[in-house]
Amino acid sequence: MAKFLEYVPGDSLMHRMNPVAKVLCALLISIACFCTSNLVFLCAVLAIDFALAASCHMTKQALGLAKAVAIFSIILALIALLTTSTGTQLVALPWGYIGTGSILAAITVVIRLVACAVPLFLVMYVTQLNDLANSFCKILHVPYKYAFTFTSAVHFIPVFMNDMSQIMQAQTARGVEFDCGFVKKIRLMAPLCVPLLISSVRKTNSAAIAAEVRGFNLRTRDSGFKEYPFTLVDVVCILACALLIVVAVALNVVLPGGTIFMNLLASF
Repeated sequence: MAKFLEYVPGDSLMHRMNPVAKVLCALLISIACFCTSNLVFLCAVLAIDFALAASCHMTKQALGLAKAVAIFSIILALIALLTTSTGTQLVALPWGYIGTGSILAAITVVIRLVACAVPLFLVMYVTQLNDLANSFCKILHVPYKYAFTFTSAVHFIPVFMNDMSQIMQAQTARGVEFDCGFVKKIRLMAPLCVPLLISSVRKTNSAAIAAEVRGFNLRTRDSGFKEYPFTLVDVVCILACALLIVVAVALNVVLPGGTIFMNLLASF
């Protein structure tokens, strides 16, 4: 099973797409999600996200990611619930009230963030970081040092997570119990940041030395031998994702705020 943000080999449509096209499609989907508050549209986008994950045989990873993002977005959902006083009043508050529109706004926040996150993370799972950096240099003319910085940051995330896991396992073998409450677990994990930081500095220093030895400063966008041409599939996918933005804007004008769901909530 692949680790977090680790490339998963495959022959799916997303695997075969141009790396720049993948990133562009993911960004267009995310923009479309923020262009509307229509809950039906956001649920449809979320269904498309999981369909793409299933085509890459990464449904389990997508579900795990969706769960993590949903838990993180609960805080934002609570803020929306307590600060958006719209719709039929359900609970009175000193500064307003919780209404049917408040519930809709909270649900929308969670679904929107999940629908945005899944395609962005899928791109990382189906694209090798070297291809991502080289395609950005060749097609978008991004300086290699910036592309390398981004891909290195993504590469070190699973490395640091693995190091933290090994440190925690070593502490567990010494009798430290991490199976406890959330607050106590944070207090136990805080001192472990020191060895993790030392290990991180050593790894980054070794990576910097290795890059300089291989002529990092001499690399240009023409240094790579591999080409990344756009195909008809890439163009069709980009146009389809751009169409999502058009639909999102149109729905936001015709049915702002998910009128159908507000009416259903009001009926109860």
